[in-house]
Amino acid sequence: MTGAPAVPEGRIVLVRHGKTEWSESGQHTGTTDIPLTAAGEADASTLAERLSGFDFGLVLASPMQRARRTAEIAGFPSPEIDPNLVEWDYGAYEGRTTKEIRAEVGYDWTVFENGVVPGATPGETVEEVAARMSRVLLRALPVMATRDVLLFGHGHALRVLATTFLREQARFAAKLLLDAGSVSVLEYEREQPAIKLWNSLG
Repeated sequence: MTGAPAVPEGRIVLVRHGKTEWSESGQHTGTTDIPLTAAGEADASTLAERLSGFDFGLVLASPMQRARRTAEIAGFPSPEIDPNLVEWDYGAYEGRTTKEIRAEVGYDWTVFENGVVPGATPGETVEEVAARMSRVLLRALPVMATRDVLLFGHGHALRVLATTFLREQARFAAKLLLDAGSVSVLEYEREQPAIKLWNSLG
């Protein structure tokens, strides 16, 4: 239609940081700032080649060292740090596994359906995480008019970001699995936000 806004030509590339001790053990890692393992650094070392075909006009990273270090090893030593890209604040569930939490609460708890409770930090609802991801997307969309955007972040938060981009309910993110060291690509198919690639490990 004449006068309709142009469809963005660029893509959003999501990179979940490489492995950490807690990502391997299944412990919820939100505000705890832990490093990559040797295997996590090896994951990150494959990223430069995997990202070489893009034209990035904006590179953002979570302030957590596991995301910043992944970016550095991938060949992006000076990303812009965006606090909105931090992982979900898990409150009292920080550092705990789903199995442990379920044993305590007595039902089949999931973070997407049942949320968290306050602890050393207040914790967040899935809707609050989605609101942060919306702010990241507001930064990305103008760049996407002609160029690609690269985001280094965390498993749950990036799943919620993808869901927000797709204009789905935030809890839909439970259906989008995302492994450490993975690359995913979001883009527009005509006017529709869509997944081009998801959870690629090679």
